[in-house]
This record gives sequence, structure tokens and C-alpha cells, in this order.
Amino acid sequence: MSFISTNPATGKIIRRFKEHTAAETERKLVDAKRAQSAWRVVPLKNRVRLAMKLAALLRKQKHELGQLMTQEMGKPIRAAIAEIEKCAWATEYFAENAERFLSPEYVKTDASESFISFEPLGIVLGIMPWNFPYWQVLRYAIPALLSGNAAFLKHASTVSGCALRTEELFREAGFPKGLFQVLLIETEKIPAIIADPRVSAVTLTGSERAGSIVASLAGKAVKKSILELGGSDPFIVLADADLAEAAHTGARARLQNAGQSCIAAKRFIVARQKEKLFTKLLAARFKEMIVGDGTDEKTDVGPLSSERMLRGLERQVAESVALGANVVCGGKRIDRAGYFYEPTILTHVKKGMPVYDEEVFGPVAAVIGVKDEEEAIRVANDTPYGLGASVWTKNLARAKRIIPRIESGSVFVNDMVKSDPRLPFGGIKQSGYGRELSGFGLREFTNIKTVYIK
Repeated sequence: MSFISTNPATGKIIRRFKEHTAAETERKLVDAKRAQSAWRVVPLKNRVRLAMKLAALLRKQKHELGQLMTQEMGKPIRAAIAEIEKCAWATEYFAENAERFLSPEYVKTDASESFISFEPLGIVLGIMPWNFPYWQVLRYAIPALLSGNAAFLKHASTVSGCALRTEELFREAGFPKGLFQVLLIETEKIPAIIADPRVSAVTLTGSERAGSIVASLAGKAVKKSILELGGSDPFIVLADADLAEAAHTGARARLQNAGQSCIAAKRFIVARQKEKLFTKLLAARFKEMIVGDGTDEKTDVGPLSSERMLRGLERQVAESVALGANVVCGGKRIDRAGYFYEPTILTHVKKGMPVYDEEVFGPVAAVIGVKDEEEAIRVANDTPYGLGASVWTKNLARAKRIIPRIESGSVFVNDMVKSDPRLPFGGIKQSGYGRELSGFGLREFTNIKTVYIK
């Protein structure tokens, strides 16, 4: 069995990767267990030193790493390089703050001494998607390793080159053999890894279906799981919003990574009296975007990751239009090699249409007009997802009144939803549970131990 890496801008095969055998996988488990047993007692300052080396390597090799990303999943090269820079920043942030996050917390009780310590769990399995092939990996692996764990990576098969290159970076930085390893295995082999007693926890970024399966497997094995799943983020534009700024940012929020982001703005919920003007401004921005091969530095929007993803997007748009949605711009596949779709805006969007009910993973914005603030909140929450939300208004008191009524893991006011290593990231409802990033995310990979000394 081999994994195939295909350039989504051309549809041509780049490289084939051989699947790891059962014996190779077992050897990796043995190496990981041995490495973690030694690593957990390595002084934190030594772990931090290696993480800082890794950050330096990321910055030094950002162009090479970005090019590989663009080839394997289509991200425009400028955005790909920016992803590597963000990975370096996050690595440095966790290294600089690991001592603060992992230091014991002393609590005054009836004991002579009582405190909370944060200790490693063991081996953490990360099951990661293709859309941010380095960022998704490092944002779990760095906190996990700094906490004293070992990390396995089961990456999306389409970005196996990025996965193996990440493994090489950890070795180049001087991390011990076996501490961070890639598993090139089929999806049906994952249950055995999760069930293996040497694996202590699993974290997944992916679809709600994949999350449900992984949570079930982890639950059966009584192991911790962290899930970052899909999203259908609302982008609420109230009547007093700065429409020009909202449209400018909204275009970036929807079209980042060709719309293939869990936290991309997907449902634009707009005050009805401003809907026409906002849509006009948003369409102007969409039409300015250059769609093309990600290796061209002028490209703003690259291809979708695969033919399967493209066909799924075509279905969602076609069915929505058949149910009454209006195409303002775009609306079809681009007639060229690769998996390109026009930046698209749909209006007259209603419940029951795929672009309202489902997560839309592509450059398609659904505009939904609402009569007032109450309806905006109702529509924003009318989704099984609860990852992020964006609220646009000049009245900050109004925004703060709305924030606790939005069912999501984060709310951004007058800005697009984004991940930041300094802030916890995650969702509620069908968007998952647990948190990544910040001290909260790092401590997800620890045993929070109570110590009481009489």
C-alpha cells in the first residue's frame, strides 16, 4: 500500500510513500515508550533549549517548507510561508512560557503543604488534517513535548511529505530519537494505536464524523481525547458596523486557504437594511482576488485540495441554487487543470439549503439577511457547530451584550476569527471539546496531580 501526494494545482502525482508495516509500527511504539520514559525526567530548561532550536530551523527553512506545502495541498506560497512563521512564533511562545505553565500551583489548605503539579501523560497520538499541514501538527506537538510527553503523528495521507519533513526537523533540532514520529498507516489501523496501552491520549483535528469515531475509541479505552472539529462560523454585520472594513476583512476571513479552514467565516449574517450594500462591497473584494497556482506569488486563492472536495462544493452550491439561492458572483468550477473554484457569493440563503445547514469547505460565502439583533443571534446559533464567531458593530457595549449569547468557543469583535498561541482555541457542540494553545492547551497534555502533605 502506498500514499499518493498530488499537486492540486495540476492534478499530477508528485510522489508515492510506502505505508509502514506492522513490524515498523511496533518498533516505533517501542522507541516512543523508551524515549518518553527518559524525556519525562529531562530538565525543562533542556526541553526549552531544543524547542528554541526548532523555532530557529523553522525560520531558516521557511521558504523550502512553504514550497513543499504549496505543492502538496495548494496553499498560495505567501500564505504557506506565513504559516511556517506562525509555527516558529508559537514554538517560541510555548518555550518561553513553559516554566510558567508547568510550575506547581500552591494552594493553602489544612495540610502543611499542598499544591497542584502538572506531569506528562505518556505518548500522545495526533491525528491531523491537510489544510494547515505544519501548524496543526506543531500546535499540539510542541506543548506535548515540552510537558514531557512523546508524540505520534498520523497525518492526512495527501501531505505525507510535509509530515516526514516535520519529523526531520525535530531530529535536526536535536530531539531524542523516537520522541516525535510519523506513522504512515491507513485509517483502519488507527483503532489499534489508540487501544495500545502504551498510548496515553489522542488529539484530533478533523470532521465531526472522524471526531465521533475517535472519541468512541478513546472512551472505550478510557483515554483522554481532545477534538477540534468542523465549524460554520457566523460573521455578524450589524446595522451600525463599518461596512467597508467588514467587507474587506470578511473577504479574507472567507477566502483564506481557499475557504478550507474550520474557522473561516462561512455564514454572513447581515442587517437587512445593509445587506445589499455589504454584499456589493464583499463582491467587489471577491472579484479582485487572483485565483491560480499557489507557486505564483501573485495568487490570492489557490485550488481546493482534491477532486473529491471540489465535487462536494459543487453539490452544495448547485443544491442551494436549486432551492432558491441567488449567485452574486462565481458559482462554478474554473475550466483548467487542477481543482479550482470561483470565489462565490450566494444571497437569499435560507435554512434547508446545504450552504446554510452544512460546513462549506471552499471559497463560497452565504449571505443571510436578518431584521434585527435578536434574529442575528438566533441564526448565528442555528447550527450544530460552535467553533468561532465574528461580530461587527461600532457599539462595543452592544457587542459585549451579544458575546455571551453566541454559542461558540470564541468571539472576535470587529475582526476575523484567528488562532493565537497566547489564547485558548477550541469549540463546543459538534465542533469538539478540549482546548489547544495557551496555557490551557498545554495543560491538556498533562496529568493535573493533587499533592497533599500533612
